[in-house]
Amino acid sequence: MIRRGRYHPVMCRSIKRLREGDVPATETEIREAALQFVRKVSGYRAPSKRNEDAFNGAVDEVADASRRLLEAVTRSA
Repeated sequence: MIRRGRYHPVMCRSIKRLREGDVPATETEIREAALQFVRKVSGYRAPSKRNEDAFNGAVDEVADASRRLLEAVTRSA
């Protein structure tokens, strides 16, 4: 892997793989993975009050996209 700038080429180890064979991810697992992703991207463990709406909105959007992806690849498999 090529390393560019300050970004590390390895995925954050805190983010759990959600697709494991026939075992569907739970809503809690999807939300937790979305939260970890947004934390990693934003650099915030917890957002300030000023950024809270944007942070929570991003978690919702990532969770929704993840859910749609998991549903699509499960149907396709």
